[in-house]
Amino acid sequence: MNLLAKKLQQRYQGYLATPVLWENDAVFGLNQLKLPDTPSHTLNKIIPDNLLLGKLAERFVTFELQQTKNIEVLLENVQISNQQRTIGELDCIFTRDSQPIHLEIVYKFYLYEHQSGQTELEHWIGPNRNDTLQKKLIKLKEMQLPLLFNQYTASILNNLDLKATQMQQQVCFKAQLFVPHTYCEVYFKTLNKQCLNGFYVHISQLEQFMSCKFYKPTKVDWLLEVNTQVNWLGYGNFYKSILPLIEQKTAPLCWIKHPNGTVQKFFIVWWK
Repeated sequence: MNLLAKKLQQRYQGYLATPVLWENDAVFGLNQLKLPDTPSHTLNKIIPDNLLLGKLAERFVTFELQQTKNIEVLLENVQISNQQRTIGELDCIFTRDSQPIHLEIVYKFYLYEHQSGQTELEHWIGPNRNDTLQKKLIKLKEMQLPLLFNQYTASILNNLDLKATQMQQQVCFKAQLFVPHTYCEVYFKTLNKQCLNGFYVHISQLEQFMSCKFYKPTKVDWLLEVNTQVNWLGYGNFYKSILPLIEQKTAPLCWIKHPNGTVQKFFIVWWK
């Protein structure tokens, strides 16, 4: 296996290890896709190595679908346009036991901030505060899923001999969740606690980890599970490497290795 194939396999393993953010239709009535508990752990599909993280996750989902009995993938990543204007995109259409299904795919990273909003869903925000779980759910419910019933989608469905009114709609919504490093009690009522994957700190709090080692993966490698086979940096060099990102108001996801050998994921944020 060459280096690119090995890296892609590691990303796929990280995707598989990420749970869905809720079960069944517990959130907004959005029904989570259910696939077999024993997926194919070997990725034997050619995938471009220049895809952004979200698009790569979509390819992983369709690969899983293609490995599943009684499922046939009909379309993936279909642009819906009105002449020259793009209206949106359908992530995937497949049949399961002959039942046609429209699937929207989401892979996100959210940080818990108790001051944001009043409800469990409102407390989860994007690493740079320009995204929230609540906003994404509303977009899914009110914009992305209704695209199936748009007049400009009809011709695509007609080519497949499908009608929107006869199709089911599901989502595959996976996420990694991060909580403040300082103690904060987080209640999980509808969201999946198994999605917790690390902590976050403000840049001014980083010096408390001076005795640790650090690693900053590329954005697409945020999918990876933490491992020790990387080039760890000491505190000084690591701090210099991330400071430009913080100054640009970008919160990086990093790995930390504690003196006792424990490794974790964590975000470093610029906001308070």
